[in-house]
Amino acid sequence: MREILIVAATERELCGRDGLVCGVGPVDAAAATARALVERRPDAVLHVGVAGATGIAPGALVVGSEAVYVDLRAEIPVVATSLPDPALLADVRSALPDAPLVPIRTSAAVSGPSARGRGGTAVEAMEGFGVLRACGLAGVAAVEVRAISNALGEPDRARWDVDGALAALTGALPRVLAALAR
Repeated sequence: MREILIVAATERELCGRDGLVCGVGPVDAAAATARALVERRPDAVLHVGVAGATGIAPGALVVGSEAVYVDLRAEIPVVATSLPDPALLADVRSALPDAPLVPIRTSAAVSGPSARGRGGTAVEAMEGFGVLRACGLAGVAAVEVRAISNALGEPDRARWDVDGALAALTGALPRVLAALAR
């Protein structure tokens, strides 16, 4: 059975599970994840949390087809995309067959870039690329699952449904963890 490390930015996003609180933002997420990979030596990482989106309703779950670091710009080639492990991705997709498979953008800004992605959708969070990149460099399989809490760019936090997103994630975690443990 695989030893799965659940990684989330905040305690609430761990949904009552044991795991790593990596902190908010791509830098803290990468650093905390790298340290945990050395100390805990998990077989795989499941990165979870809430996200903003366009074209996807709050409360929906999404699975990351890739983590894209949208804040990084340079005149030289840089790594700005990290892919999930194909086997973990297949396991998560079997547990969440109705969850859209989409790129998840990583931005250090809450509102982030507002450009729409493929098919008029865009999903954005703050830690995914940092977590998946740390795992990739360490040779540890990883995958990202997010629950949508708000529309991208929505400035009124009272309109965000973080509780509903966390309830959806809490309900999905048993299925996802069972699929990953095989």
